Amino acid sequence: MALDPVPPPAASRLVDVDVDFDALDLAWLQAKPGAKWHRHGPDRLAAWVADMDFPTPPPVVAALHRFVDTGDLGYPDWLGRASPLRGLFAERMAARFGWSPAPQDVRELCDIVHGLQWILHLATPVDSLLALHVPAYPPFLDTSSAMSRPILPIPAERAASGWAFDHDRFAADLAAAGGRCRALLLCNPQNPTGHVFTAAELERLAALAEEHDLLVISDEIHADLVYPPATHVPIAALDPAIAARTVTLTSATKAFNIAGVRCAVAHLGSEAVRQAWEAQPQHLFGVVSPLGVEATRAAWEDGGDWLDALVVHLDRNRRLLGSLLAAPLPEVDYVPPEATYLAWLDLRALRLADPPHSVLRDSGVVLSPGPDFGPQGEGFVRLNFATSAAVLEALVARLTSAVARAPRRTEATRA
Repeated sequence: MALDPVPPPAASRLVDVDVDFDALDLAWLQAKPGAKWHRHGPDRLAAWVADMDFPTPPPVVAALHRFVDTGDLGYPDWLGRASPLRGLFAERMAARFGWSPAPQDVRELCDIVHGLQWILHLATPVDSLLALHVPAYPPFLDTSSAMSRPILPIPAERAASGWAFDHDRFAADLAAAGGRCRALLLCNPQNPTGHVFTAAELERLAALAEEHDLLVISDEIHADLVYPPATHVPIAALDPAIAARTVTLTSATKAFNIAGVRCAVAHLGSEAVRQAWEAQPQHLFGVVSPLGVEATRAAWEDGGDWLDALVVHLDRNRRLLGSLLAAPLPEVDYVPPEATYLAWLDLRALRLADPPHSVLRDSGVVLSPGPDFGPQGEGFVRLNFATSAAVLEALVARLTSAVARAPRRTEATRA
């Protein structure tokens, strides 16, 4: 937990944005009908699924009201042609990350997993291996299993500086696979560890992709939620060779808290993937809703100040979480994430007799179970800190109380 002290509360908002991310009413949260707060009942504090607790960004709300108020929810004029998002995506990548993808190579999707599944279907054979940094986002693991693309794991390792991945080991595993691995699914920033891959790490991965002829599928949905001094580098921005074998998937849904609009984009850098995509029937991939496109457009065009303020608040919360855990629970290993609003907590040193997520749920705190992220998640939980400081403090207080009361394993039990 090597971070600077928690800054004063004023840092959780910016003066040019009329929003206070700490102004959350618990009764309002517990009355929300969405999955995060509704599924497990109103008596629990919810910090599991990756929705933020904050209201929808005002520019998005205003844009959706204007759109509905026109009285036209019919077919959009762009149907069957390029939506406005293709050019906006290209402009955003150039402005934020110095990458200039071709707008004509962008396609709309309902969400990231939708895109991943179609790309795997079009570009990889059944029973081929899919390289993936683990622990991993549960729908990626579910996709691997359901589509018979077994995982070639790249395991996270706890280093002195935080989470790291052994790409030398990955190189050896690729060689041993004898050509069975056909794709690398890169989640950057990584979920659940919050690791931001450096340019050097990406260059190594790009070299391995070239050497072993791997398609790179890069999920970059958390790219807008990176904390200084870390910086996001799209892997396709490294050079034309890696760009030509990469499909980049992203969406406004995570950074702007609009997952329900079901809208994402894919940049098809691979010509082979583009050809396979265009060979399919026109509506096979579905058609994104005009409301999803409008919400995304408003977020990307008008939500910059709101996003800047959000990142300041989340940065403060990731530091606050470390401070809240440090004294009562020094055994909990918490590496403050370099990106995302998700904390990957290692509770193994507590030696709880029952799985940590069940111990906490029984005490009124709902976190994501570590095993959902694969075998490496045993003894872990994932905590969503995209909430107010007050709710975060209440979460940790309940967590601390639950751990204090929970039975521990004895050596005999462990044997």
